[in-house]
Amino acid sequence: MEIKGKVPDEVAAQAQARSVRVESYVEEILARQAGARPQTPLRTPEEIRARLDSLAQFSDRIPPLPETISREWIYQDRH
Repeated sequence: MEIKGKVPDEVAAQAQARSVRVESYVEEILARQAGARPQTPLRTPEEIRARLDSLAQFSDRIPPLPETISREWIYQDRH
């Protein structure tokens, strides 16, 4: 599929957030609108790595879990 014309910034930003090419994202949107099941596009190793890196972006900020999870620990922020 060839897409010509201007792509709204919002669509380009959504494609970038999903780490996919704009063309692939627009194809997926059109397939959903047409009621067709979108085919999973083949991803390059670079696209896969970029997606995994984006998922792990803030993983260093996740606090460790305690050894035992108690009700008090779950609701500690809701006093």
